[in-house]
Amino acid sequence: MTKIAFVFPGQGSQVVGMGQEFVENAAESKAFYDRANQSLGFELSKLMLTGPAEELTLTYHAQPALLTTGVMVAEKLLAAGIKPNYAAGHSLGEYGALVIAGVLTFEDAVSVVHKRGLYMNEAVPAGQGAMAAILGMELEALHEVTEQISVAGDAVQVANVNCPGQIVISGTKEGVEKASLAAKEAGAKRAIPLVVSGPFHSELMRPSSEKLSGALAEISLSAPRIPVIGNVMAKELEDVPAIQHELVEQVYSAVQWEASVREMIAQGVDVFIECGPGKVLSGLVKKIDRSVATYCVYDEASLEAVLEAAKEWTINA
Repeated sequence: MTKIAFVFPGQGSQVVGMGQEFVENAAESKAFYDRANQSLGFELSKLMLTGPAEELTLTYHAQPALLTTGVMVAEKLLAAGIKPNYAAGHSLGEYGALVIAGVLTFEDAVSVVHKRGLYMNEAVPAGQGAMAAILGMELEALHEVTEQISVAGDAVQVANVNCPGQIVISGTKEGVEKASLAAKEAGAKRAIPLVVSGPFHSELMRPSSEKLSGALAEISLSAPRIPVIGNVMAKELEDVPAIQHELVEQVYSAVQWEASVREMIAQGVDVFIECGPGKVLSGLVKKIDRSVATYCVYDEASLEAVLEAAKEWTINA
């Protein structure tokens, strides 16, 4: 039996024109963009479809934009009869997984991730935080490097464990620079600075997590209808208290993406469908386990490719 996971990308996958074909060709797709506008009180859809890119890239715009496109794409798959056995998302993407699992409404999710972006933007002034991708280094060795730099006075920590050979670090600008240099001296192949607006998934984000906790307390959450694998522990989020704790802790904790994918594969998932713009998660999944099938749905052609492939699947038998 084919087991399917819907996965939702995080910040960085946003692009001007995201979801445009669907919005132009289907009223139900345009309705998602309209609902996002109504929930937020401004024209998010205009930024998504026409830009400018620098405005769309702002944390508090990119997060609701990615959520909106991801959920819209997932709903198109559901309407076509493709239903997930599992769901997961990378950082911000976790909210898309929770919407599809029935944990919170689309409108509440759009509102909360907009606030999440604002809180994260406020936590560390621009220019004081940084992130970098470290390639070709073992996790434990990189942990040692970041701990040494942090103990010496410049905060830095592991932020994303994405796939074998690709780990992201996050912290102060000085901490990330020093850890990148030390990692290369310790054998890392490359250290690539990331173009981001803050030190996401680091302890520097704790102030934003406290504010987010208050925002989450104001909305209603339900138990998931399908299993959602959380970022922090890479395990199924079984009830509302676990989900609330996860979403708060996730802001300043490392995203365990490799472990999350391996957990889904261990549960029998053999098809991963990335819902939303880009192909980042699909690429990471392939680096984790090349035996599984991966698909990205971001326009009409990519949707048709999944629907054609699905003819060979035994879905939810």
